[in-house]
Amino acid sequence: MPEPDANLEKNFIIHRLDKATDKHALVAEVGPRIQGIVSAVGKNPVTADIMRQCPQLKIVSGFGVGYDNIDTGYAAENGIIVTNTPDVLNEEVADTALALLLATLRLIPQADRFVREGKWLKGGFPLSPTLRDRKAGIVGLGRIGKAIAKRLEAFGVSVAYHGRRKQDDISYPYYGTIKELAAVVDTLIIIIPGGKETYHAVNADVLKALGPDGVLINVARGTVVDEQALITALKNKTILAAGLDVFEKEPQVPQELIDLDNTVLLPHIGSASVHTRNAMGNLVVKNIEAFFSGKAPLTPVPETPWSK
Repeated sequence: MPEPDANLEKNFIIHRLDKATDKHALVAEVGPRIQGIVSAVGKNPVTADIMRQCPQLKIVSGFGVGYDNIDTGYAAENGIIVTNTPDVLNEEVADTALALLLATLRLIPQADRFVREGKWLKGGFPLSPTLRDRKAGIVGLGRIGKAIAKRLEAFGVSVAYHGRRKQDDISYPYYGTIKELAAVVDTLIIIIPGGKETYHAVNADVLKALGPDGVLINVARGTVVDEQALITALKNKTILAAGLDVFEKEPQVPQELIDLDNTVLLPHIGSASVHTRNAMGNLVVKNIEAFFSGKAPLTPVPETPWSK
């Protein structure tokens, strides 16, 4: 974003890996004097190999609440602080999750095409499923998950959840596994981090438990859902529909998903408003500025806690 980019350039010498014609050559050239890295999810992952080539590296400031594109294990072992951008995107992502759920259930994109293609002149649009009387399960009741739950309650939808642990201060019913949660709800909303621990956490068994009226909404990471199992479940009507903002190998989206009429597909726009992306970018900059002024970074991730 222009605003945080300009703020970075006021105080730091910037080398733009994203605009380099030869990325390997640039890292080899400037790596020995790099002290900080700014990273966006999905672009130029900050691997252990990259960090090894930057022996003076002290901080990686990540753009996004998820940071599975950064090797935090290597960073922790080598005293490198990693930060992310929580909280500033909670409301935007929660809004997107509800918009995606409504669009998927009420067939909003399909109805839009119906009008544009002149089909309304030939007859009415088919009746859609509804949000009424649905039971929603949220996989990952963190900051964003709670914001989604608040919106669901406003729509009169009951909420249950699964997470790494039961939260004592939360009154929603808790289920110890995703499959157990899927079996008692008909709407499953995924908002957990990506990475090895959650790879294909939503698999064929979970989708079968969700059932033929089930709707899957994923605003987390594409790797959390077994994409081929999802395609099969959608084709076979094992579940009713899916609304996806993320994909396993984005921006590549399987043609099988595109061809299905019971999917709504978004290009990873959960936090993608000008307002929120500026807030995220400015937090990236503030973490860098705080660190290099000798202060604590604002939002270090748990794997690399701040210690002066």
